[in-house]
Amino acid sequence: MPKLADHLTIGQVARRSGVPHTALRFYEDRGLIFAERTAGNQRRYPRSVLRRIAFIRAAQRVGLTLEQIGEALATLPRDHAPTKADWARLSRSWQAELDARIDALQRLRDQLTGCVGCGCLSLRTCALNNPDDKIAALGPGAPGLKPKSEGGI
Repeated sequence: MPKLADHLTIGQVARRSGVPHTALRFYEDRGLIFAERTAGNQRRYPRSVLRRIAFIRAAQRVGLTLEQIGEALATLPRDHAPTKADWARLSRSWQAELDARIDALQRLRDQLTGCVGCGCLSLRTCALNNPDDKIAALGPGAPGLKPKSEGGI
């Protein structure tokens, strides 16, 4: 059986991971993955990058931002392929935020049914068009554009 290469080209990584080369360069620019450069300035990725990309994609599917993913990956050594144990540890820290998102989506679902039923779509009271409106207490109009002497912010 032939020995697997220790490093992969950007094209090989794109084919193996299913991630376009443009996204790979973007991930690299964001510090999520790392490549070494050859004498000809070509990228060469360690094989462990495939696991890091799988980690990134899975985290994106659960709704995490690239910033959050970067923070999580920063807790691992740069050349480390995330393991199942790493995922379990890091995903525990995301559970409270995901639970809050689920709760917000369930409330939105419940409000959506009521809103479609009444058909008001009021900018003043509609929970879809004007959720948690804190500016309303400042009065009508665009308070951010009013001078403070007239109740602006």
